[in-house]
Amino acid sequence: MKSSAEIKPALWYVTGGKGGVGKSTVTVNLAVELARRGRKVLLCDLDLGLANADVMLRVPTHHTLVDAISGRVEFADCVSTGPSGVHLIAGGSGELGWGDSDKGRREQLLQGLREVGAGYDVILCDGAAGIGGDVLGFAAAADRVLLVTTGEGPALTDAYGLLKALDAYALREDLEVPTPDLVVNLAPSREEAQATNQRLRRVSERFLCRSPRMMGWIPDSQDVRGAASAQAAFVEAAPEGLAARCVGDLASLVDPNTRELVCEGA
Repeated sequence: MKSSAEIKPALWYVTGGKGGVGKSTVTVNLAVELARRGRKVLLCDLDLGLANADVMLRVPTHHTLVDAISGRVEFADCVSTGPSGVHLIAGGSGELGWGDSDKGRREQLLQGLREVGAGYDVILCDGAAGIGGDVLGFAAAADRVLLVTTGEGPALTDAYGLLKALDAYALREDLEVPTPDLVVNLAPSREEAQATNQRLRRVSERFLCRSPRMMGWIPDSQDVRGAASAQAAFVEAAPEGLAARCVGDLASLVDPNTRELVCEGA
């Protein structure tokens, strides 16, 4: 049996295809919720062009991933402390050229994250929008992928487009890439979220032979909007609300203490 020191933390990558589906909101609240449960969480914003996780949580940062990749500082120097003790590494914002895909830079970044994240329970990464090389490369390298979408037609179309692009990337690179799990955001109800999952699953099974499952859902809630305006996590600002409870259910599946249940699809 491996000792706790030999167990590597799982790297979760959160993506969404379309911008505006609430991918970053899901990621930062999931990170804070896990930290509230006493887990050591490293939240990393992997959008090197338009990062905003630090702004969403009002966390002051002195260095970003761009500084680390450029060699100006070490990756560990980029870690800041946020709500409930979550640790955050900010991405770049408005840095020309850093939003473009670069395989060598991507590998350097992943190696740095694995090294600095070795002492954590979970490494949770917020990806960029779209289906660029960095999005596909990070998704393929992650241990698990969460795909955030809404029930709206354009968002669902883009979610399928990302699944299709990731499937093609896996074939081209000769990689085994697990099918991402789905988080349906801004849903009117659990039933509507499940219906959204079924729509995406049907088309994915038909054309890609992949069957994405719904790992969680989050309602369209005033708690979410109010916390966003206050630059706070709604799991802290409104912990008894439905949105926070839904993130709590999702956190139970991401929590390394229940990882076996996740693998079994519980």
